[in-house]
Amino acid sequence: MRHFFRNYSLTLVFGVAFLGVLVAQALVGHADFNERQLAEGFQQISLWSYLTSSDFGVDVMENWQSEYLQFFLYIMGTVWLVQRGSPESKPPDEVGQQTDKEQQVGPYARLNSPSWARSRGLRLGIYSHSLGLVMALIFLASWFTQSVTGVVSYNEQQLGQLQAPISWSQYILAPDFWNRTLQNWQSELLALVSMAILAVFLRERGSPESKPVGTPNDDATGRTG
Repeated sequence: MRHFFRNYSLTLVFGVAFLGVLVAQALVGHADFNERQLAEGFQQISLWSYLTSSDFGVDVMENWQSEYLQFFLYIMGTVWLVQRGSPESKPPDEVGQQTDKEQQVGPYARLNSPSWARSRGLRLGIYSHSLGLVMALIFLASWFTQSVTGVVSYNEQQLGQLQAPISWSQYILAPDFWNRTLQNWQSELLALVSMAILAVFLRERGSPESKPVGTPNDDATGRTG
């Protein structure tokens, strides 16, 4: 059990932390929702009703889609874009997808390489981009879910104000949808550019996200410590 935790501690710790924060968000969100219900003269709802409501769904999905957009952009961007001196970047002379030999695929795959890495054609092509594809699919799925839960939440507010509801196609062009979306996107892009440039000048000893402490600022692009 100790070896299992040691080998997978990064996933386990952050997974448990995620569930804990999600539960906390649900409890706090439920309390906040009911406070607004009372202030507006409406009936309070149960925790389960809140968890299955559009209000909770849109709050969760708008954060998920922006996070997976961040991962997708960073994964794809670092194939072709570089930041000299950053451990988050490849060296400038390694821009691109690299050769089959460097990637250890096809005839250059090792005996213990994943079976899809030893294949050819479409199967190898899919596996070669599987991380970016999955991140993109999760982003699109959560963004779509955000739009669906968002229009339901928006229309509930419209009806509460005795105004006409709108369709999904109208909502995805509405300021409410794009305000929710863009305020998350800008924060994720800020985080990306901050990590790319700050890792050139700052250090965190022992972290693979940082260069070795004594490495010169403009040196060791892609090297971690």
